[in-house]
Amino acid sequence: MGSLLKEFRDFAMKGNVVDMAVGIIIGVAFGKIVTSLVNDILMPVIGLIAGKVDFKSLAVEVGSAKIGYGMFIQSVVDFVIVAFWIFLIVKAMNRFKKPVPPPAPMGPTDEVKLLTEIRDVLQRK
Repeated sequence: MGSLLKEFRDFAMKGNVVDMAVGIIIGVAFGKIVTSLVNDILMPVIGLIAGKVDFKSLAVEVGSAKIGYGMFIQSVVDFVIVAFWIFLIVKAMNRFKKPVPPPAPMGPTDEVKLLTEIRDVLQRK
């Protein structure tokens, strides 16, 4: 049991896992900000432009079921905004990354050197 806990601790403390957890927490908070932006600012303005339409109330009733497509439209707008900002952030971060130089070419192996010597000796004969 002790080795299992040690292994889990080592896994959880790896840099990538901690970075991912921080990214998820920030992403959730950013998502809430974008949702509020869309629900409380953008969609009311778009609704006014579209003729005083309240997107939250847009729905179609099919039998006893109510299909709220207005909320779907708001979710799509949320997604597009979040995806666009993530794209911009990743693009900005990529500018700061140093390019990785290609690895230096390796010299010939001992076998290749030996075969080259044999070839050269045979060519001289």
